[in-house]
This record gives sequence, structure tokens and C-alpha cells, in this order.
Amino acid sequence: MKLTANKAKALTAPGMHGDGAGLYLNVKATGARSWVLRTSIDGRRREIGLGAFPDVSLAQARNRAATHRLAIAEGRDPVAEKRREAVPTFAKAAETVHALNRPRWRSAKHADDWWATLARHALPRLGTIPVDRIDQRDVLAVLTPIWTAKPETARRVRQRIRAVMKWALAHRYVEHNAAGECIDGALPPMPKIKAHLRALPYAEIPAALETVRSSTASHAAKACFRFTVLTAARSGQARGATWHEVDARAREWRIPAERMKSHREHRVPLSDGALAVLADVRPLSGGEGLIFPSPVRHGRPMSDMTLTKLLRDNGLAGRATMHGFRSAFRDWASEQTSAPHAVMELALAHNVGSAVERAYARSDLLAKRRHLMDAWARFITETPADVVSLDDRALRGVA
Repeated sequence: MKLTANKAKALTAPGMHGDGAGLYLNVKATGARSWVLRTSIDGRRREIGLGAFPDVSLAQARNRAATHRLAIAEGRDPVAEKRREAVPTFAKAAETVHALNRPRWRSAKHADDWWATLARHALPRLGTIPVDRIDQRDVLAVLTPIWTAKPETARRVRQRIRAVMKWALAHRYVEHNAAGECIDGALPPMPKIKAHLRALPYAEIPAALETVRSSTASHAAKACFRFTVLTAARSGQARGATWHEVDARAREWRIPAERMKSHREHRVPLSDGALAVLADVRPLSGGEGLIFPSPVRHGRPMSDMTLTKLLRDNGLAGRATMHGFRSAFRDWASEQTSAPHAVMELALAHNVGSAVERAYARSDLLAKRRHLMDAWARFITETPADVVSLDDRALRGVA
């Protein structure tokens, strides 16, 4: 029996109440009511929402149902058409993916680079195209010009386009990922070349420290550079270091898990040289907040370009990166000490052993690492005639 306007208004029992020809008034236990058209499209049962009652009247629901039945009879899919109306452009989808991932990225620089890469290489071609209209040819048009000329950039561009299209696939805006395996055959294999970061030989580190110490760079930049080299830390960890992380009495710098690549707290034993740097820079911030505040942005950490510029201005950039000083430390530890492999790796905050082995390894070998870092500090800060030898007691202490 067909519904009437009064019957529709009076219905309160939860369930689907039919009006005929697939049109139903769905009454929920909460009392909410809405119109639903039950039909079949390409042999698949579909339920098409037609709006809430009483905002959509019985007459309006019947008209909407009739319009959808006509579209289906003509071979169209009103559900897909409705979905396409809401399909975002690639630029809008990329903005959404960027916003979703930004909180989990540890580095603001990575978040900026992620967007800048797409903005430069992908958005000019794909930005205004709805994601469901992007096919392999569009993606290849972005990648082909840079695939061999700029392989590392091309790899990142493809990864980021693929991430955007993966999001679109998950939301059923597209049927397949146009940046996925379907384009592999159209791109030549990318050579797997592991580029080694520029690093000075460890014998030249003392001279590099002296060059920087006597330069005209800012006090904060020179101190941050020296502290980074003495602790073999990543420059980002040193630039973001706070006084709260330092326990001078225990001679430790405790980097919290959220600032570590491994997502685990890392204790760095502080040598006399590292503690001297901290004492020297304490007036810069009064012992509060950042240890190495930016010399140009009050209360903010110095940018990564500050230390890069310091290397460049002192003629070191062509032969070394900040990360390269960690490599120099590792080479020195391997060639000039008898420290166990685990001690050297843990000094760099690297994972040691398998996941199972790490689960049972409760010690971070701090005492042995302290001997190693003390020896490193003496090696790079004392004159060549006084540099510790392989027979030095501290070095034998890390064996």
C-alpha cells in the first residue's frame, strides 16, 4: 500500500516502510527518517539516499526516485555520477594527504619538501585534473622528463603522486592507482646508487674545528657545530637541544624519543669538551630553553642552513656535510680504537642486531660509550703530538 503524506508523518515504528517501485521511508530507532530508493545497477543491489523527511516531502521523494530509475534505464549509474560530483582535483587531494601526514612527520623540513616537490613537478600538469580522470599517461608526462636527468627527484615525485592516488583509491574516487605498478614498463629501471655523504678524513677534523673556531661566524653557530662534532650527533638534534635535556651532574644529554629517528630516548655521554661548549654558550639563553638559539630569530632554533653556510663560508662544504662528521667519527672509531661494533653503532644511535636481539638488549652500553666519546673528544681537540694512542687506557676500556 502506498504511503500518503499523513501516513509518512505518523510513522514511528523503526524499519523500512514501502511506497512502491523501490521507494521506502527508513525510520530509525532514534526517530530520524529518510527516503531510500532500493534498486539494481548492473546486477548489483544498491540503496540510494534521497534525503531526510520531512525536509524532502513524499512528492519530492517520488520525483527523485523516478529520475534515478530513468537514469538507470538509460544505462547510467546515478550513484557513480553523484560520487563524481564530489571528486577532488589532484591539488585538493594532495593538500588533504599532506595535512593528514604532517603530524606524523618528525621534520617540518620534510613536510615542506614533500609539498614543494609536488608543487614544482606534479601540480603544473595534474593540479586541476579531478583524480578520477588522471591516467598513466598523465603521470608519465610528469615523470619521463626527469626520470633519468634527476632520478632521485623523480623517485620522490612518483612516491608522492602514488601516495595521493592511494588516498583517492581508498576513498573510491578511482578504480586503480595510476602511479602504481601499471607504469613500471614505461620507465627504464632506475639505477640503485647509494650516494655517500661528503666526509673529511678523521685526521683532518681537528684542523676543521680550528678553522671554524677562528671564523667570523656567530657564536651560537660555531658552538653548535663544535658540540655536534664532539657528540657525533645529528645536526637537527643538536640544533633543537634544550637545557632541560642536559644533566650536567650525570654528564649526559638525554634526547627525548620524539626527537629521535628511532623513536627511543637516546643518552649521549658528554665529554669534557662537550661540557665546555655548554658552559660557553649558557649566557646565550641564560640556561633556559634552547641551548643554541638562532642568532637571527629570537627564541627559535637555528635553521639547518646556518651550519651549511658555516661550512661553505669556511671552505669546507665542498668536502664535508654536517652528517659527514658522523661518518668521520665512525671511521675513526673503527680504525683507531678497539671498541666493539655495538658500542660504535650505539654511539651513533643506530639500531644494533635484529628486532628480537634488541628486545632482549636492555643496556645502552653507556659506560663504554663514555670512554669512546672521551677518547674522540681528546683526538679532535688536542694537538697532534698529544693525541691519544691505541694503547691509551680509555681506548682499552671500550674493548
